[in-house]
Amino acid sequence: MTDLDATLSIFSQEAEQLLADMEDALLSLEANADDSETINTLFRAMHTIKGSSGLFGFNAVVAFSHEAESVLDKVRNGERCIDAELISVLLESKDHTAKLIEHCLENNNAPLPDQLADVSEQLIRKLTGNHTSTHLPSTTPPSILESEGGEAIAFDDNWLISLEFQQDAFRNGMDPLSFIRYLKTLGEIKRILTIAPTMPSGNDMDPESCYLHFKIAFQSDASKQAIEAVFEFAADDCEIKILPPNSKVDDYLKLLAAQDETQLRRLGDMLVMIGALTENDVRYALMSQQSAQNSPDQAANKPLGEILVEQQLIQQPVVEQALLKQEQTKQKIASEANYIRVDAGKLGQLINLVGELVISSAAMNLIVERHGLNDAGEVAASMNALVSSIRDTALELRMVQIGETFSRFRRVVRDVSKELSKDIELYISGGETELDKTVVERINDPLMHLIRNSLDHGIETPEQRVAAGKPAQGSVHLNAFHHSGHIVIQIADDGAGLNSEKIVAKAIANGLISADQNLSQQEIYNLIFAAGLSTKEQATNLSGRGVGMDVVKKNIEALRGSVSIDSEAGLGTTISIELPLTLAIIDGFMVGCDQDRYIIPLSMVDECVEMNPSECEIDEAEHYINLRGQVLPYLRLGEYFSKHKKADKKRESIVVVKCGQNKAGFVVDELHGEHQTVIKPLGKVFENLKGITGATVLGDGNVALILDVQGLIQAAIKIPSHSHRALNSIPQRLLQ
Repeated sequence: MTDLDATLSIFSQEAEQLLADMEDALLSLEANADDSETINTLFRAMHTIKGSSGLFGFNAVVAFSHEAESVLDKVRNGERCIDAELISVLLESKDHTAKLIEHCLENNNAPLPDQLADVSEQLIRKLTGNHTSTHLPSTTPPSILESEGGEAIAFDDNWLISLEFQQDAFRNGMDPLSFIRYLKTLGEIKRILTIAPTMPSGNDMDPESCYLHFKIAFQSDASKQAIEAVFEFAADDCEIKILPPNSKVDDYLKLLAAQDETQLRRLGDMLVMIGALTENDVRYALMSQQSAQNSPDQAANKPLGEILVEQQLIQQPVVEQALLKQEQTKQKIASEANYIRVDAGKLGQLINLVGELVISSAAMNLIVERHGLNDAGEVAASMNALVSSIRDTALELRMVQIGETFSRFRRVVRDVSKELSKDIELYISGGETELDKTVVERINDPLMHLIRNSLDHGIETPEQRVAAGKPAQGSVHLNAFHHSGHIVIQIADDGAGLNSEKIVAKAIANGLISADQNLSQQEIYNLIFAAGLSTKEQATNLSGRGVGMDVVKKNIEALRGSVSIDSEAGLGTTISIELPLTLAIIDGFMVGCDQDRYIIPLSMVDECVEMNPSECEIDEAEHYINLRGQVLPYLRLGEYFSKHKKADKKRESIVVVKCGQNKAGFVVDELHGEHQTVIKPLGKVFENLKGITGATVLGDGNVALILDVQGLIQAAIKIPSHSHRALNSIPQRLLQ
């Protein structure tokens, strides 16, 4: 990768983050339009994008973002109010800016296609309210410098030079006109205003004294340093002020935006580096500041930036941008002192190495135990503790907060609710909850589908809500929290709730269940995850075709997670997703059946009990037992995987597992206890094997299979050996 490619990559990432910040700020302004800090955040984001784009010659981005920035500047200055209509246009502008940046990056800044150009023009008209022309005045009005006599020079794109010669200038051999004549070698003098504000009247005037002051509008491509050098020999006898033209202001702003943020610089140094000031400008301003500080009037003390603007050495926007850049650099340095960027591939390699270390540690423990190396036992125990600590620390490196993923749905809720003519508010909590980055990336699409379903199916129209005695505005709550080694994500709405009768009728019509089948309420709700089932009367571009909910469930289960539904008619629906914190290394519970070993995720193990027929009533035909008064379906792992019954019935144990709201028991021959498990994916030959979700290598080199607890619980509930009865058909004797 070349240096340019690396720089463009950084620009792309920063632009993406700035646009995301803009979207968050715009959505928050809908609730609080008077938040000045949020408005400033919007302006700074668009301003930074414009400046950075200009550095790479992305003129299409600069031209469009310039118009949006101008509108935001008016909002910031109180010249324009921000309302729902303007927020909508700014959101569209944010999306369009992303497309412009993408086009410039992918097409080497080629001319815009007609479609993008047309959208730019339409949005500019919406932003400015100008429906006849997209031509707008420049961001910076013509600068004006007034003379002491009240006369003024408007210099637009010209340099403005102020020369105030001291009275001894003639005596010291200075000829003001010679400097002005030499100035012509660098450019064109557009206008000169000659004044003599200190000239006395009558006999008090000394002909050998110089009372001349000059205000010069000068057009030139020369730098400020070069123009100042013209008057170098007159510096001791003349006060020189050089103010850049307005056309230079944007250049200075771009240069400031592009300055390196790894080193904190003083304000004067920053402005000298970009050519906005000379060292003499800074020195004189510092002298003025020092004089003010020595003054008994402490109120006269002013910051350097304010002095530079008052002395008309630099424009206010340049000083503001420099101060902003200074603050950003401070924050970035402070942030980078605590964080470093790590390549995701290297982090994944570290996780893999830690996994191998876990396996090697287990092998060492086995050797110590097998050979009775008592002296090494203490060392092995110490190493186990260290390996466990390293494992936890390595996994934490991949943990990220889910709040950023949640925030993306604010825009979804806003746009979809407007499309459906509904008034819906999204409430987010638990955004600080952390889980594996891989899980976060893969849960985004299922969450998107579930939220859109809540907006379309769940929340009623404002008229329907009012008629039902509800507030016109509906709400969707997105929450995340940790629970028993898992993370739980809940999507809750206050809509109409699920209609059980409609779901059952649709399921019967689709042949998913029989008309005489007796289902529990939870089983009815779970039918919405069946392929092709939808209670929507008419399909829309959002939902109603029965496609997606089955995929949502499969994607969640592919993450070793589960999804459940709780609903109450008229009050709303809550969908709960339970996910593991990580997909790489887990704490497992190892069991044995018929010389085979299996791993159950420890977080899903509820308890282990001996399966004693004399203590708990067992129904071998229906595969249910009475566990302390509770009906528990069970599955014999040996019979399930080997497909034949054992001849002898030796002592057995039952491991009670829980996944979501479902419970079941796994009958096993041996309990081997806790085991740190490195999850290895199954090969293509075994990837469709039911009841298994992965494998792990044991310390002795053998392979243990990791159980798909969710799938096995469903098998225990719905596929007993001789019957397909539901839970509500369990013999009454087992409920006593």
